[in-house]
Amino acid sequence: MDTQDSPVVLVVDDERDLADLFTAWLSSDYDVETVYSGQDALGALDDAVDVVLLDRRMPDLSGDAVLAEVRERGLDCRVAMVTAVDPDFDIVEMGFDDYVTKPVSSEELHELVERLLARKQHDSAVQRYFQLVSKRAALDAQHGADAGDDPKYEALEAEIESLEAEVDSLTEEFSEDDFAAQLHRIGQDAAAEDDG
Repeated sequence: MDTQDSPVVLVVDDERDLADLFTAWLSSDYDVETVYSGQDALGALDDAVDVVLLDRRMPDLSGDAVLAEVRERGLDCRVAMVTAVDPDFDIVEMGFDDYVTKPVSSEELHELVERLLARKQHDSAVQRYFQLVSKRAALDAQHGADAGDDPKYEALEAEIESLEAEVDSLTEEFSEDDFAAQLHRIGQDAAAEDDG
């Protein structure tokens, strides 16, 4: 494979076997770099990296801290948290692009990377919208109808609504997963209005 034109994916996970498995799954389609700690991730991060698959819970430096450093440096990469940590309302403040709870299959991992690479092509308003919709989907999956009771979730909803006007004309560029998540949400909203 000619890796010179391939997108660069950085896999960060302290579980070596899992990190190596992710690398094996992805290496036929991408130029994959693998590190086994948050500290090593900081050394591997540069402008060449397109996508970071980042575990949250690592002993030396958490994925949350690595993510904060990625955003602090202003690197133009998409970051997905791929973790065993169930999402809670703390994710609303985090700057990731997608959140996936382990276990994850090879197909799901490929779809995740492709989705993030597609998002990288969008302007910042669309990228922010996708980030927020992903957060809302993660919280909905974890907390169901109770998610709306938290003030952080309400703020998240308000920001999504304010961005929807900006990105409305670009909805045809949604991936199937993003589009399905948004349609599911619209259906829930309509059902809630009918019940109300």
